[in-house]
Amino acid sequence: MNIVIIGIGSNINPDENIAKMIEILNEEVTVLEVSSMIKTKPIGIKYQADFTNGAVKVCTRLTEPELKKLLKQIEDRMGRDRTGPKFGPRCIDLDIAVWNGEVVDEDYYTRDFLRNSVEELGGVAKK
Repeated sequence: MNIVIIGIGSNINPDENIAKMIEILNEEVTVLEVSSMIKTKPIGIKYQADFTNGAVKVCTRLTEPELKKLLKQIEDRMGRDRTGPKFGPRCIDLDIAVWNGEVVDEDYYTRDFLRNSVEELGGVAKK
């Protein structure tokens, strides 16, 4: 089994979309814990709603490529628009941050909100 922490972000109906995403995700993997959610200012494109960010810790038999594919499918199912600018508004954004205690997303090192959410879930192995 793999223990994974997934970073979450949304600035379009975030409370509703994050709750819905967790329900959908829990149908596919075992959701173990959800971090606190925090409001953050947008990165890149400043003139949009603030984001709600956090993380979810899951247990899965899926491989990393399989889970990445599943997360993209969940984003698509929820109506994620991939035609807009990279840092534009989104209903849901899901990225694998930690895989079995190892950081796999470089954003962990540059985005305090992600690092704090991961740490809240006890997700990085101490070396």
